[in-house]
Amino acid sequence: MSPSAVVDAYPEAVDIQVKEIHAKVLKKSHEDELREKSSKYILSSGAGYSKEIITAAEGMHFYTASGHKVLDWTSGQMSCLLGHGHPEIVKVITQNAIHLDHLFSGMISPPVISLAERLCTSLPNGLDKAFFLSTGGESNEAAIKLAKSYTGKFEIVGLGASWHGMTGAALSAQYHYGRKGNGPMMPGTHMLPSPNAYRSVFRRPDGSYDWEAELEYGWRMIDMASCGSLAACIVECIQSSGGMHVLPPGYLKALKKHCEARGMLLIVDEAQTGVGRCGDFMAINHEGVVPDILTLSKAFGNGLPLSAVVTSEKIESVAKERDFMFYTTHLNDPLPAAVGDKVLEIVLRDKLVDKVRENGKVLHDGLNKLKSRYGCIGDVRGRGLLAGVEIVSDPVLKTPGLELAKKIGDRAYELGIWANLSSHPSFGVFSEWHRPSRCRRSS
Repeated sequence: MSPSAVVDAYPEAVDIQVKEIHAKVLKKSHEDELREKSSKYILSSGAGYSKEIITAAEGMHFYTASGHKVLDWTSGQMSCLLGHGHPEIVKVITQNAIHLDHLFSGMISPPVISLAERLCTSLPNGLDKAFFLSTGGESNEAAIKLAKSYTGKFEIVGLGASWHGMTGAALSAQYHYGRKGNGPMMPGTHMLPSPNAYRSVFRRPDGSYDWEAELEYGWRMIDMASCGSLAACIVECIQSSGGMHVLPPGYLKALKKHCEARGMLLIVDEAQTGVGRCGDFMAINHEGVVPDILTLSKAFGNGLPLSAVVTSEKIESVAKERDFMFYTTHLNDPLPAAVGDKVLEIVLRDKLVDKVRENGKVLHDGLNKLKSRYGCIGDVRGRGLLAGVEIVSDPVLKTPGLELAKKIGDRAYELGIWANLSSHPSFGVFSEWHRPSRCRRSS
């Protein structure tokens, strides 16, 4: 019997095992023991860990060792687009774990070819070639290196409050947490102001947000600081980790014109906006802009480590001539590629983008109703099922409401809702949601 036949012969086996786990509640003594071991053996990441021990996850929920069932409004680490334990994803993982999991990085397999074809044919012309890595930081690192190789230049521009990863070039091009305590950042990095319509000081006479003046001012500062070697600008269409700042209509087109005028490439990081979550297949579709390089991660693998770098045949050809190299242990691994291919298949087949657009309207209408009802909600931001609210203690002065936000978050968790609480000088205090686009029904 072939490995795939083994899986097909027991189609219910995986589901049964997953459902049995959910009834498993640990004894308090065992839970306390696990907490002690966690404190003793797990290295701090700098962000802090939850005190809860999570024993299972299914659909839109996760379960704690004490039996608490919690609605997972962040989709794990903003990644489980289709929910936890989606049966089609489980089957693909099982099949590939049995017969095609990992290969030498220079080898190509059918799942990788299928994913590359499905992805590139679903994207606008000019995004023609892709390879696959593990994390968003890794894909942005590769994209920045690719841009430097193609242009022969080295300076990189990022936006304030951006988040692109924890690796060298990606970290240097972001202006969020993680920059301190590591010595010098990558040379030649510059920052544009974050397009924050709620707090920006750039205003027209009528009080509306003047993003054009802000963008022009930012580029003037960069032109003065640059040594004449501007290679690329990397940007998110919605700065999710940075406070859910949505690029104003026309911003990305203007940004691309600025890049073209300086001989730079435009890199768009769709880690948190791609694969349908915002009501378009990609956020660039909403903007009507084709970047020179596109990166994907998070939802792309529905929780598995999978990312992508996509670019044009021209950029690939020139970079290849200039000996561009980005070679990793898990480059084009077949197992995560098979999962990514299945994710795209489900999103396109089941028309999830349309459903996200419909449900996103309901979500945002509801959040705006709450805003009109409660003065502590200063602003509602996002698009589709990527959304959040800014918590303030004074709606007139827009004073960040850190203590209040923490109380709201703690109370929500008590009631069985998990949402991410962020704070940063550029946006105050923010609670964000990354709702799954679809999940199987929990039993």
